[in-house]
Amino acid sequence: MPTRPLIFRNLRWSAWDGCEEGLEHVNVRPADGGLTISGMVIGREDGTKFGLHYRLRVDSSWRTRAAHLQTTSGHVLDLESNGQGSWIENGKPRPELQGCIDVDIQATPLTNTLPIRRLEWAAGQTADIRLCYIAIPDLTVSPRDQRYTALNPGALYRFESLGSGFTVDLPVDEDGFVRDYPGLFRRLD
Repeated sequence: MPTRPLIFRNLRWSAWDGCEEGLEHVNVRPADGGLTISGMVIGREDGTKFGLHYRLRVDSSWRTRAAHLQTTSGHVLDLESNGQGSWIENGKPRPELQGCIDVDIQATPLTNTLPIRRLEWAAGQTADIRLCYIAIPDLTVSPRDQRYTALNPGALYRFESLGSGFTVDLPVDEDGFVRDYPGLFRRLD
């Protein structure tokens, strides 16, 4: 993605099928040379209804430096990173997450934007990444391997989960934020 100034953004997604139990509002704002991203999600996962608030801090290179998540049922997760792949979860080192730069929060398409913005892309270029996958609603964290391919840099990327074989093409806006996540999320703005 070409470097663009960091700006204020408000984004909204709904569940792909329009179900009222799938809605997200995100606020993106410049802070401390990077961004603070705050989101609120209401949804359902495997029959369990949940509410989730998350706050991410990313540096000017779009590397995740901190993530705070809290569910309405009381689960809390605090992750901190040095931006180089070392992580601390709720005050304790997580060596098995070594090498992860990004986070992927299961309940939101927002986190797909992080590697899209962080990496330099040419048409057809592929990047394999290891990241911290955060499952909802229990907020467990595990390393996962994913692949992104720039089908049309700045406009369309293919996402692949290397563990499950799941693949989807993600259109993005001029700032690299996911527009739609076919089958799961639809942008409302």
